Amino acid sequence: MLTRARKILVRATNWIGDSVMTLPALEQLKIAFPEAHITVLLRAWVKPIYEAHPAVDQIIVYEKEDGLKRIHQLTKIIKRLKKEGFDTAVLFQNAFEAALIGFFSGARLRVGLDSDMRRLFLTHPVKRKKQHHIKNYLDIVSALGVKTEEKAPVLYLKESHILEADNLLKDLGIDKRQFLVGFSPGAAYGSAKRWPADSFAQIAKKAIKSWNAKVLLFGSKKETDICRQIQQKVGKDVIDLCGKLELGTAMGVIKRCDMFLSNDSGLMHVASALGIPTIGIFGSTDPELTGPKGSFSYTIKSNISCSPCFKRECPKNLECLYSISPDQVWEKMEEIRNEACSILRQRRNYK
Repeated sequence: MLTRARKILVRATNWIGDSVMTLPALEQLKIAFPEAHITVLLRAWVKPIYEAHPAVDQIIVYEKEDGLKRIHQLTKIIKRLKKEGFDTAVLFQNAFEAALIGFFSGARLRVGLDSDMRRLFLTHPVKRKKQHHIKNYLDIVSALGVKTEEKAPVLYLKESHILEADNLLKDLGIDKRQFLVGFSPGAAYGSAKRWPADSFAQIAKKAIKSWNAKVLLFGSKKETDICRQIQQKVGKDVIDLCGKLELGTAMGVIKRCDMFLSNDSGLMHVASALGIPTIGIFGSTDPELTGPKGSFSYTIKSNISCSPCFKRECPKNLECLYSISPDQVWEKMEEIRNEACSILRQRRNYK
């Protein structure tokens, strides 16, 4: 039976990719309860994913501290949530603390995955299934009696982030007609998800030579080494933006890309949700669970028997990733460019 939610608390996930994958569920939650006021509780670094989303009415940033400060911060945030008067808590974050916050927020209905001993604090526990993460997030919303359907995530950008991106590219001397290929060669989870830097470099050389492209490198400060390696191997037509952009600005720049090549990472999902032709390279993880879902999104994965292993570090010399050749990836990129050319011509007025 459909609940009569009026004030909904949504606890967002802490990872960029997972946050993007929650967007179809968030969208359908708002459609089911158009009059409800939806507040998203989140960590600061994923805020740009939700700031311009039409389903979001309010954002509360929750910064976690260490030691005794963490207890103080948790008490403080619970006190604030109680004052808000939420009747429903939708917990996308799969952590014990999220269920605890939902319980003490005072929300009468609390729905989320039932793992990590969370069932005690939930009125609507949902069993996690071995299926795409987007479906698991939709199942959480379905538990409230909402009819849902699987859709690709759609990401909305603030005008200020678009302007920041335009100004950055202008300062870099990049014309709006320039063909841009974005790379996300890192992966926060671990090295078992990272295609070799030399392979990315070979693709960059092909894109520059064959398409007269500029290649933009994206990532966090922790991924600067791999981006630096690629830039040094290729040269001036590769622009290293790794660790230099806030997420909102990075999303604005990715929106200007014509194609995006990535490991299984958060920015892969960002590019896909922005409608950019995207290729995700998978090693230790499974595209059936976390692959991008955009209209022009594709995945490449080897048939190595030990993959997916879901390990952070590979005990077998990254055989699953080294078996994916640059020629194989480049062939797919050429194919995608041909398939997407009408869209690109319309967007960039190509002839």
